[in-house]
Amino acid sequence: MTERLTFFFIVEPPKYQLMACYLAASIREAFGPEVAMIGYCPAHKMGDLDPDMVKILARMGCEVRAMQTEGIFDPPYPHGNKMIAAMQPRDSEFSCFLDSDILFLRPNDPSNLIHDGHVSLTPAASMGWAGQGVWDVIYRTANQEIPEQRIRLMNQNKGKDRMPYFSSGLFVFPEQHRNSEGLRFPEVWMQVAAILDAEPEIPSKRPYLDQMSLPLAIRRAGLDWHILPKEQHYILGGRKRGEPLPQDREIFTVHYRNWDIVKEHGLTRLAKTMLERHAGVRRISQISKATKDAVE
Repeated sequence: MTERLTFFFIVEPPKYQLMACYLAASIREAFGPEVAMIGYCPAHKMGDLDPDMVKILARMGCEVRAMQTEGIFDPPYPHGNKMIAAMQPRDSEFSCFLDSDILFLRPNDPSNLIHDGHVSLTPAASMGWAGQGVWDVIYRTANQEIPEQRIRLMNQNKGKDRMPYFSSGLFVFPEQHRNSEGLRFPEVWMQVAAILDAEPEIPSKRPYLDQMSLPLAIRRAGLDWHILPKEQHYILGGRKRGEPLPQDREIFTVHYRNWDIVKEHGLTRLAKTMLERHAGVRRISQISKATKDAVE
């Protein structure tokens, strides 16, 4: 049976395999057993994965798959691993990529993320790597028309609306859609990224190549963007570090960036409780002991 939605993310040692355990538990807590989960690890790092963590992910119904990342980008581009992961085949109607440093906080539903004919995502928090004039060069290089729509970035409190520029930390796309060339959205994204990567006039391609190419790829794939409510991808840290979570609305998903921020927002207990409920351990240090008790 084809799954309605597959969540996928990076499981890479040492840091991302830890985060992935908490992320997977939060997915099960928020969406239940009906959604699928896949973790991707660079093939050359599969041997460094902690086998106990792989077993814990398996207990939550998350398979870890290898993907070839070496030699794809020159110079190497670790942020591009999400693009490579997106290109992998999956048997689902929609797929949702998640940065590993994300937690779902409350019950959710795939229908809140899925939008037919669109890539669902949120505006980037900010764009400090270049001025708005850079988009003229970017769109000219890709031989695409500049979109008329303007948006407000997530942390933008004043000034004019800006060119569409999105976070690549959470995005949902239809798997079965093909553009006029027969390409899936991730294939088009990689195609556009390669075009931009080859243009020396474009600045800051490391680490922003994925985000600068994203809006162009969406349109080139024959799709449009659907902007999710901020509550579905609430970015913590950065300029807003130290601010509490809003109390006037329900935050479904937080992008925390590092574990210190999880502690600052008092979310550590929730993360551990979800891990215990769905994986049988409360903290990562218990994984080795737990898996010795016949996980398989």
